[in-house]
Amino acid sequence: MSGTTAMPASAGRGGGRRLVDRVARVRELGIVVALGALFAVTGAANPSFLSYGSLRDILLNSAIVALLAVGQTLVVITRNVDLSVSSVVGLSAFGGALVLADHPGVPVPLVIAGCVALGAACGAVNGLLVGAARVPALVATLGTLYAFRGVDYAWAGGRQVNAADMPEGFLALGTRSVLGVPLPALVALAVLLTVGWMLRNLRSGRELYAIGSSPEAAVLAGIRVRRRVLTAFVANGALAGLAGVMWAARFGTVDATVATGKELDVIAAVVVGGVAIFGGSGTVYGAALGAVLLASITSALAVLRVDALAQTAINGALLLAAIVLDRLLALRVAAALRRRRFNEH
Repeated sequence: MSGTTAMPASAGRGGGRRLVDRVARVRELGIVVALGALFAVTGAANPSFLSYGSLRDILLNSAIVALLAVGQTLVVITRNVDLSVSSVVGLSAFGGALVLADHPGVPVPLVIAGCVALGAACGAVNGLLVGAARVPALVATLGTLYAFRGVDYAWAGGRQVNAADMPEGFLALGTRSVLGVPLPALVALAVLLTVGWMLRNLRSGRELYAIGSSPEAAVLAGIRVRRRVLTAFVANGALAGLAGVMWAARFGTVDATVATGKELDVIAAVVVGGVAIFGGSGTVYGAALGAVLLASITSALAVLRVDALAQTAINGALLLAAIVLDRLLALRVAAALRRRRFNEH
């Protein structure tokens, strides 16, 4: 367990919350230490890894996955998962690029808002299937993964939109830097800080943790579980729509295959970042750090000329290690809480 869990505001439970918070901070600190060690070792082997260009590429490579990981965290802490995010990214990216290519006079902010709205609509479909129809999230979003991608293929009709077809002002959003930091990374950071604050300080955010900890108890506590789950999926879809905009702006060339398979990277980042796959705990900060760590590992292995298949195996091993660590931490925290309650009585 590596995050904050919603608990009643009693003295004993408050101590339990502080314990869980400490575990979360330690877990996130561990990712920071791992990043430091990775940069130190790889930089010693190849100093070019620490160059501005290399660090900028890592930020660019991790920005979209970090943004998607923030949205995925909202869903995962409610004890659900969204496998369709890659298809939503692809649909939004192609839709936005197509509008800009075929209608050059359309304002870029309007296109961005339209992509976010399209993503939110896809999220609403998932939320209604899971929250209202009570279809298991794994099944529902696996179905919409293919459904949304099918819509994307039908819409594209084999067409590809190139950078030359889109306005320079839009493409600059994917490459421009502010004080040396790529704009996509700043957008991801702004979303991260906003969502992190909302989860920790707003009642709606705390209720998401309560739902993930125990859906039955959340219902008894008067929480509108279906509405909160729907909101989490809609927010996740909206962020996927924004990620689609960032994808189109950064890469320029867009077709119906955009972001295929990217959902696995997002889920890996969330789990590596300490968000419990069974819900109820985790932070968006850990998920974002997980995205940066995975992007850094990929870059480091490329610099060290490690075979691509070995890179996949290493990422898989890291994911399994994170799941095992999460389980061990959950058991230790649960045991500590039981001892604390026993001593208080």
